[in-house]
Amino acid sequence: MGGFAGFLRQDVDAVTAGLTLPPSSGVIEERVNRVKTLKRALYGRASFELLRTRIPTQS
Repeated sequence: MGGFAGFLRQDVDAVTAGLTLPPSSGVIEERVNRVKTLKRALYGRASFELLRTRIPTQS
C-alpha cells in the first residue's frame, strides 16, 4: 500500500495516540522559551548570525 494511508499504517500506535490523547504543547513551549532566553542574553551584543548558530535546527 502506498501513499498517505500506507504511511499511516507504518506507525498505527503513534496515530492512535495522536487521536486519543489530549494535546500537549510542552515541547514547542520549551523551544520558544529557549529562543527568547537566548535573544534576551544576546540583545545588543551579537549579530543575527551568532543567534542563529546558538539555536539548533530541528531535522
